[in-house]
Amino acid sequence: MMKELPVASVDRIIRNAGADRVSEDAKEALAAILEDYGMKVSVEAIKLCKHAGRKTVKEEDIKLASQRLL
Repeated sequence: MMKELPVASVDRIIRNAGADRVSEDAKEALAAILEDYGMKVSVEAIKLCKHAGRKTVKEEDIKLASQRLL
């Protein structure tokens, strides 16, 4: 799978959570986890969108899909 999230953005997320330093491996690991979760949310949101008879994925689809996966 192609990496979609920039490592710099993931670094900022971890630092904003309170880390002083972040290893490259940690950034890459979190990026992979976030991308995997994002893919699962997207697939679920597309199912919800199609069920509603739409072609456009909306904010409500994403939010509901995320809630259903927790």
